[in-house]
Amino acid sequence: MPVLTLESPEPDRYRFHDLSRKGIPAGCYSVEVCSDEGTRLGQDAARRLARIGCCPIEPGLTDIEFAKIEREYDFEFAADHRAFLAAGLPLNTGPRPGQTGYPPWPDWRHGDPGDLRRQLNWPIEGVLFDVENDAFWHATWGQRPADPSVALLTARQHLSQVPKMIPIYGHRYLPAGGGTYGHPVLSIYQTDIIIYGIDLADYITNEFGGSERFISEDWTPSPMVLFWSEFL
Repeated sequence: MPVLTLESPEPDRYRFHDLSRKGIPAGCYSVEVCSDEGTRLGQDAARRLARIGCCPIEPGLTDIEFAKIEREYDFEFAADHRAFLAAGLPLNTGPRPGQTGYPPWPDWRHGDPGDLRRQLNWPIEGVLFDVENDAFWHATWGQRPADPSVALLTARQHLSQVPKMIPIYGHRYLPAGGGTYGHPVLSIYQTDIIIYGIDLADYITNEFGGSERFISEDWTPSPMVLFWSEFL
């Protein structure tokens, strides 16, 4: 299958069981606004990253910086993602051997706006790549136009309405959504999407802790983000 190129973490190590077998609907994960729990989860993730010591961490984003980012890029961080970045901003240590893409940690403070927009657009562009190169077409989009350019334009119009996904590291993402928290971290590579941590703190351990970890079949998630969770 054709693939896009992206400088990213090591190949995915986790596969998740079929949510549909458990009768779990897609949609409104942890939508209740609970800043205390979201803050606790984000701070726990930040502490785990600091203990692992895999990257430098500079002072966290301020309220003024959050407001500027959310205004400029038109989204709101989930509560746990926001608390994670408020506790400390992870930094890249320079290009890895052979790296040609943008750095994996989004630099929300000093990063190139073009790089940040490309990371924000990566999930959508990956789906469009599969529309163009791998015959993907979502059932809710109606009949696929015969003209490839019209099909691509139609898909882009539909995708402009799906929930925004916000990069954590490389192609690992959390949904946007002020006040929401606790959504699993998704690894998004075109329409190949898997769970990489049952929440943000668990993701940090899985990605950077140095040992493989299986996500138990017994774990039952809350309903998850629309559209993107359909690919699990």
